[in-house]
Amino acid sequence: MFELFKNLGSWLTSGAMWSGTDGIAHRLAEHLQYSLLATLVATAIALPVGLLIGHTGKGAFLAINLSSFGRALPTVGLVVLVFLASGLSMWPVYIALVALAVPSIVTNTYAGMTAVDPDVKDAARGQGMRWYQILFQVELPLALPLIMTGLRLALIQVVSTATVAAYVSFGGLGRFVFDGLAQRDLVQVLGGAVLVAAVVVVLDLTLSALQRILFRHRPA
Repeated sequence: MFELFKNLGSWLTSGAMWSGTDGIAHRLAEHLQYSLLATLVATAIALPVGLLIGHTGKGAFLAINLSSFGRALPTVGLVVLVFLASGLSMWPVYIALVALAVPSIVTNTYAGMTAVDPDVKDAARGQGMRWYQILFQVELPLALPLIMTGLRLALIQVVSTATVAAYVSFGGLGRFVFDGLAQRDLVQVLGGAVLVAAVVVVLDLTLSALQRILFRHRPA
């Protein structure tokens, strides 16, 4: 075991492993590209849906049950299914990652909107504000902390799962895991897993700290 971790340390700190198109730096850039693009697309889809459901109160059943759907989603199975339908491309990966991210964003946006005090909304109506003014000037700002939590959770889930890109012969940090398994190279497999875990932890801590800074004056 000691020898394994010694070899892992050498693998991670080797200059050769950080250079070139097969190096860690390039694979990390690919991984983040897949993850950020998928999260942005999921946000563009899920945020308006969550805002609409939270504002109108209609479709709450959908928002509540999307969370369970997200946890039960067989990501690799979805990648394989879309891969069989569309052929060799990044579409299966992006579709699976977007489908994974949408539930967290919808449910947290809905939760943030429903947590807004009804008296605050009634006061806004009493002042003559229109529905879209109430939505964007009252509800959205108050719901923003929970919405950002949903975005953070979605991004973390996507980064953790973006290794599936390597399953259909594309890049990312998952390349080390799948290539290592094919070559029976345990050090490479472990190295890929450690890199993904490190990226997830760093992103989570960074986004959590940013969230605390942005909303430090909000009441608990």
